[in-house]
Amino acid sequence: MENETAKQQDHDLFHKVQDGDMVAFNDLVNRYRDRLMNVIGRMLPSREESEDIVQETFLRVYQHRSSFDFKHCFSTWLYTIALNLARNELRKKKKYRFVDIADIQNTEIEVSVEAKIPSDLGPALNEAIGSLPEKYKTAFLLRDIEEMPYEEVARVLSVPLGTVKSRVNRARSILRDKLRPRMEERNALSKGALLPVSLL
Repeated sequence: MENETAKQQDHDLFHKVQDGDMVAFNDLVNRYRDRLMNVIGRMLPSREESEDIVQETFLRVYQHRSSFDFKHCFSTWLYTIALNLARNELRKKKKYRFVDIADIQNTEIEVSVEAKIPSDLGPALNEAIGSLPEKYKTAFLLRDIEEMPYEEVARVLSVPLGTVKSRVNRARSILRDKLRPRMEERNALSKGALLPVSLL
């Protein structure tokens, strides 16, 4: 119900935006700017670049406001634009791709969640997230940081639902392996426990 309410609020605002209401547009910017920065800021190497991408995203939204299809979620459209811009920026910086057997197998097994994470592991966690291959990082950020439903993540990334689940689980597994030594040092991780995913 909450998601449907948010979707309707977005649509109500965007109808006004299409009529040229800049107050409604500013309301949408304020509603999503920090959330976009939370994702894009973890994908790009500098805050300045991330801010540029977020600003460009809202510019594109306004420029193409008449093309929005109200059958879809505004947030899905917005994140799709932002992630495409961020990917284009990343492609300028690197020319390689990551391939993982987990994507080929398309596993949908959920990684179990346990344990508490000490607050001072925040910087280590951010560093670990930053080191994830792009496709795993993006899926993880949308699902576990932004708490998007798997189905919406699949629409944003234009991949099958099973692929989203596979990528998220792979990201969780990588993060667990990277952070396990730190957590064991702090006696924060009992034998066999896994990394919690609702960390931020």
